[in-house]
Amino acid sequence: MTTAATFCATLVDEWARAGVTDAVVCPGSRSTPMALALAADDRVAVHVHHDERAGAFVALGLGLATGRPAVVLTTSGTAAVELHPAVVEAHHARVPLIACTADRPPELHDVGAPQTIDQTHLYGRAVRWFHDPGVPAEEASPTWRATAARAVLEATGATGAAPGPVHLDLPFREPLVGEPGPLPPARPGDRPRLRRPAGDGAPCAADVDALAAAVAGRRVLVVAGAGVGDPLPVLALAERLGWPVVADPRSGCRLPVAPVVAHADAVLRVPARHGALAPDVVLRLGAAPASKVLGRWLADQAAWQVGIDAWGAVVDPEHVVDSVVTAEPGALAAALGQVLGTADAAPDGWLAAWVGADANAAEALAEVLAAHAEPTEPGLARAVVAALPAGASLVVSSSMPVRDVEWYAAPRDGVRVLANRGANGIDGVTSTALGVALTGVPTAVLIGDVAFLHDSNALLGVADRGVDLTVVVVDNRGGGIFSFLPQASALAAERFEQLFGTPHDVDLATLAAAHGVATVEVHDAADVGRTVAASVATGGVRVVVVRTDRAANVAVHDELHAAVARALADPT
Repeated sequence: MTTAATFCATLVDEWARAGVTDAVVCPGSRSTPMALALAADDRVAVHVHHDERAGAFVALGLGLATGRPAVVLTTSGTAAVELHPAVVEAHHARVPLIACTADRPPELHDVGAPQTIDQTHLYGRAVRWFHDPGVPAEEASPTWRATAARAVLEATGATGAAPGPVHLDLPFREPLVGEPGPLPPARPGDRPRLRRPAGDGAPCAADVDALAAAVAGRRVLVVAGAGVGDPLPVLALAERLGWPVVADPRSGCRLPVAPVVAHADAVLRVPARHGALAPDVVLRLGAAPASKVLGRWLADQAAWQVGIDAWGAVVDPEHVVDSVVTAEPGALAAALGQVLGTADAAPDGWLAAWVGADANAAEALAEVLAAHAEPTEPGLARAVVAALPAGASLVVSSSMPVRDVEWYAAPRDGVRVLANRGANGIDGVTSTALGVALTGVPTAVLIGDVAFLHDSNALLGVADRGVDLTVVVVDNRGGGIFSFLPQASALAAERFEQLFGTPHDVDLATLAAAHGVATVEVHDAADVGRTVAASVATGGVRVVVVRTDRAANVAVHDELHAAVARALADPT
């Protein structure tokens, strides 16, 4: 029996009692006591990953999909540093995560001991709570359960702050292998909650009344991003009052119903339509969509703009939000629905102006994409979303894939769209998707080749994890998004390719095969949807590679914008 083993078993027991179901363990020596405690508790599924950076994103994916914090465990030293990208993403995206880093005891610090660095506040302000409980000591055992409970409370937002990562830095002395003794007793009512306190997230009556008075009879535009909560009250209210809903795929609002606008980016590139689409009030729900065109257009509006966020976050990169209402957007919509009636609807023609423009844009986009026999990146995004079965999840990488899904995918129900858009990086995308797939949901990920290579260690052991994961890789031999930026025209071609295009000569199919993962290469646009659908239906892990050309991708985007401009040229 060792005190360290008892300490770790107590933390794991308390986490399991709180509803924590998953832990990602990255191999190492100093973390042995916690690794053994996690593996010994049948209530916690342990996923071993060789790479700490990838493993942290697997834990993030589990939290993103479930709302429950997953534990990620590393040994000391640079292994602990590898968690930082996922911790930052969890911070900005409000994803619960419990990062446990083993550490050397105090006497081994500042004396040149190996694998010993300063891990105090290693992740800075990116964590909701940092705690170093010290080397486990029997006299501190009455505090152990409280430490574990607080980690869950802080990670899930039950203390009042938004959900996010916590960091427990756990120093252990040798011996590192031991058997736990009797655990400190659990106190009734001491179980931490995985959900926010009852009633939290509901709007206050004064906010509901004030907002209802401000929107009644006005031209209201709803811009829905991730963090809406229940989308159905939002869509029901919008349909009843004639409000268009510009729906980011991550919002859950992009369903095939009357008020949904799916192609706002394309529509707002046509200045002739701007006058008819100008709102009196903009309700901005949750996170901001990716479209810069939408963001710039919102910045130019004289409308009263209201941010609505469950945690009161100010989501206002354009610096135009006039008010912020702290409430879950779905709950606020339900409350407004009790106050507002059809007499408070928007003026006639307001919804039709938006929905009509969206329908015309959708038709123009579909015609252009149908004319391309070769795969295009917008067509690929559209096909992947359409091909997934009901109940599946789609993880979308930053850079171009998230934009192509937002701009070109048609509304549909039954598919949950997720993305690491807290910090908007390309870190750990495949690992995040693996975490989502570990929840038992058929999962696909749409990712570019650079992001895929950046996170290739996600494939370590993936074939044996028992998950259904289809990785769709857009292989354009480099950083495709840079071809849309001023650097592409401002620099000589050779310099642009050196610093931004960054072509690679990696055979992605061979890379996947080295990890025991089957690969399918798709060469025709018509085969993309069929291949993805077949992969998901078959199950297991598969990589689907679709090759495109970066210059041709810019050209097809220009072709799509031009087609929409022609379709919407006459504002009448």
